[in-house]
Amino acid sequence: MYQYNYADQTLVEERVAQFRDQTERFLAGELPEEQFLPLRLQNGLYIQRYAPMLRIAIPYGLLASYQLRKLAEITRKYDKGYGHFTTRTNIQLNWPKLEEVPDIMAELASVQMHSIQTSGNCIRNTTTDPYAGIHQEEIADPRPYCEIIRQWSTFHPEFAFLPRKFKIAVIGTANDRAATQVHDVGLHVKTNDAGELGFEVIVGGGLGRTPVIGKVIKEFLPRQHLLSYLDAILRVYNLHGRRDNKYKARIKILVESMGGPAFAKLVDAEWEAHIKDGPLTLTDASFDTASRFFSEPDYVTFDALQVQSELQQQLSADKEFANWYQQNTVAHKVAGYRAVVISLKAGLVDGTYIPSGDVSESQMDALADLADTYSFSELRGTYQQNLVFADVQTNQLYELWQQLSELHLARANINTLTDMIVCPGWDYCSLANATTHNIAEQIEKQFDDLDYLYDLGEIRLNMSGCMNACAHHHTGDIGILGVDKKGEHWYQISLGGNSSDNAKIGKILGKAVPADDVATTLQKILDVYLEQRVSNEHDIEGFGDLVDRVGITPFKEKVYG
Repeated sequence: MYQYNYADQTLVEERVAQFRDQTERFLAGELPEEQFLPLRLQNGLYIQRYAPMLRIAIPYGLLASYQLRKLAEITRKYDKGYGHFTTRTNIQLNWPKLEEVPDIMAELASVQMHSIQTSGNCIRNTTTDPYAGIHQEEIADPRPYCEIIRQWSTFHPEFAFLPRKFKIAVIGTANDRAATQVHDVGLHVKTNDAGELGFEVIVGGGLGRTPVIGKVIKEFLPRQHLLSYLDAILRVYNLHGRRDNKYKARIKILVESMGGPAFAKLVDAEWEAHIKDGPLTLTDASFDTASRFFSEPDYVTFDALQVQSELQQQLSADKEFANWYQQNTVAHKVAGYRAVVISLKAGLVDGTYIPSGDVSESQMDALADLADTYSFSELRGTYQQNLVFADVQTNQLYELWQQLSELHLARANINTLTDMIVCPGWDYCSLANATTHNIAEQIEKQFDDLDYLYDLGEIRLNMSGCMNACAHHHTGDIGILGVDKKGEHWYQISLGGNSSDNAKIGKILGKAVPADDVATTLQKILDVYLEQRVSNEHDIEGFGDLVDRVGITPFKEKVYG
């Protein structure tokens, strides 16, 4: 993974000192709130409902074991002993003290981490496929391009005060596991007829109050022009994006208002007139330098037949392990290895609901140790709020599963209904209109039979506590949005969304349902799916496919009578 050079470390340490001075002056009454606000946002610090919230950057979701140990230490020392992983693969601390935030930032800098540009109207953390570099279908590893974008965008003076926040995602496979089409810019690694690497460029996606699927503005961009073309996109947005209304300031509104072709024409004109083939043009040396940070680890060669035979015996002997292997491991391009998804959706543990994406400090320490033992000392975040060990030997899966089980991190529910993306909601966020954790707990209690969940198949359930859509409810097979009705929390349900390669926005089922009825409403929806799906000896119709085929009317009739 990427290691800071002298310039990186100096920049981050200087930012810590700068923010320490700003915080001290604010607390002393020497710096007004309106001046401190943009300064704290530049450093990832929000003021939530009950306390500050610090969002810590994890570039493209890649985390070293020593960094995770530092996060565990920080949560013990400065917070309440846990962290919350987000859909941008960052981690949030929900209870830091304002006066101690500079100390936290200094601790982060000691392990090459920071909270810079995790908030504010700037270019945010670039995300990617959690299986980048290891997936069999990959055209090329997208992580070097993510790192190139990180270096270009961090502290970029021209794009520090954009009309609104700006998010970029990069993938190297046809299967989209990073929700690229609902990003401000989505980049898909492609090859042209000559076999050259480049990108399909998608612009103007986004969720929130106005959910939009992005539009292709460049079918093939040669990779040497990556930064110059991004620069042109940002320049056009900076010049033409609305600043009079924050709800209409995202690039998706600009692209929608003028249309994809017209926006592409502006970008191409800016690019060709001022930037193309200039200093931002990347060279083979640029790509080689970035790629060296993501070289393959020292994989071991196995006797394939023996490893497979031993694995089959373990799967046959232990049903729970077999379920976990089926749901929580992913094929690897190297024979004898699997990627392991660590479920951060434990649900109810000893009767207590554990919120989606939350990890305790003791679990962090244990995961760091397991990463050292089983996965080359690295972990990855996913946009579904889970973690991944990317490189686990097949003959070590059983013992890893046993240890994860003891930590309540081996629930075999990945891609099932209870693998929910859930924002913190009203319990923490000052923007939220409704609670989410109590609804998630209600759903967990209603759907606690794994065999039933497996029969349902893959279903993405996303729940947001407000229209900002931090949990991507628009793109869930089932989306839940918390709304406020005269001081009461109600929940609007949508069906048929998708964030993958066939991305689409779900359709609202009808009027919102009261809090107590959410789980039973979901049961009615799932009953319709089970009654009407079609199957053959090879395949069962998925939930989204059924919604596409029959529409939402049968579901609406079942729910509303």
